[in-house]
Amino acid sequence: MLVDGKHYRTIWRDGEDGVLVIDQTVLPHEFRITRLCTPAEVCHAISSMIVRGAGLIGATAGYGMWLAAVSAPENRPFVPWMKECAAALTATRPTAGNLAWAVERQLKRLADLGPEPCRDDAVALLRSEAERIADEDAEFCRSIGRHGAELVASIARSKGGKTVHVLTHCNAGWLAFVDYGSALSPVYAAFDAGIDVHVWVDETRPRNQGASLTAWELGRHGVRHDIIADNAGGHLMQHGMVDLVITGADRVTRRGDAANKIGTYLKALAAADNSVPFYVALPSSTFDFSLGDGVSDIPIEERDGGEVRRIRGLGETGKTESVLLCPESSPARNWAFDVTPARLVTGLITERGICAASEEGILGLYPEHSGRCPA
Repeated sequence: MLVDGKHYRTIWRDGEDGVLVIDQTVLPHEFRITRLCTPAEVCHAISSMIVRGAGLIGATAGYGMWLAAVSAPENRPFVPWMKECAAALTATRPTAGNLAWAVERQLKRLADLGPEPCRDDAVALLRSEAERIADEDAEFCRSIGRHGAELVASIARSKGGKTVHVLTHCNAGWLAFVDYGSALSPVYAAFDAGIDVHVWVDETRPRNQGASLTAWELGRHGVRHDIIADNAGGHLMQHGMVDLVITGADRVTRRGDAANKIGTYLKALAAADNSVPFYVALPSSTFDFSLGDGVSDIPIEERDGGEVRRIRGLGETGKTESVLLCPESSPARNWAFDVTPARLVTGLITERGICAASEEGILGLYPEHSGRCPA
C-alpha cells in the first residue's frame, strides 16, 4: 500500500535484531513506525493491538520467534526458552488462528535442527522462515484479491456497469495483513481494474477499526466509501443498497464456520434475510482443520471492558483524547469476536479460489489437509 507515495508493508525486518511495524493504535490521525526488538515487546504489540488482524498477527508472531532466538539469554537452556516465548506469544490473542499457526510453524522449523540446536543456526533459520511467512501472506492476499474481484466484476456486469456497493465489517485490508488484505483485496483489485465500486464501512465498535483503519485505507487508495453506524447494515440491505458483503476472519473451521470481529454474525443474518451474498475472505493460514463446530470450539477472546466504556478520537485542540461514554459506575463486557455459522456464508474467498463454506468445499481446494480432520 502507498502512504504519501511510498510503499509500505505493515511489518518488515530492520537489521539483525528488530522489526518495524505501523502503530495502528494512533491511526488515522498519526502515522507512526514502531521498532520491536524482544519477544516481550512483540507480545505487547499484539495484545495492545499496535498490530492486529489475522495475517499480520501471524507474521508478527513469526518474527517474534526469530527475535526470541536473537535475545535468548546465554545462561538459560535454549529450547525451553523458545518454548516459553512460544507459549507467551500464543496466549496474547486466543481467537487468532494465524497466531498459533505461525508459532507452531516456527517451532517445527526449530525442531528440524535437533534437540540441542546451535543458537546461531536457529537465528538464521527462524529469520528465514519469518520472512517466508510474511511473503506468503502478502502473496496469498494478492491472489484473494484476484479471485474476489471476479465476484465484484460479475455483479457490475449484472448491473450494467452501475456502482457495486460492498459492505464490510471491521478492518480486513492491508493493515490487517502484511499487504493487500483479505476482505478489501477484492475491492482494491476491482477498483484498479476500473470497476465502479463503493464501500459501506461499519464503524466497528468498540475499537472502531472500520472508522479509523478501513476508511483511512480506502481514502488513501481513492476508493469511494461511507462510514456507517454498526447497526445500519440491515437497513441498507432492506432497501437494496448493498450488493455484496465481504468480511475477513480470524479463524475458520474445516466446516466453514467463521470467527470474525464481534457483530459479523448480525451482518450475516441480515444478509441471509435479504438475499445478499455474504462472503468471507481468508488465506489458508486462517483455517483450523482440527475444529468442526465453530460456535462451541473456537475460543472467543474477551478484552478489557474499558474499550467499551471509553472512546478515543481527535479533540478540538487537535490532540488525541479519551472520553468516557457511560456512567462512571457502570461496568462493561467486551467480547471481541463472534462466530458466523457456515450456513450463513455464501462462499469463502481464498488464495486458491472460491469454495463453498463446507468441509467438502474447503477440502476440494485443500485436499492435503484431509488427514488433519478428525473422523
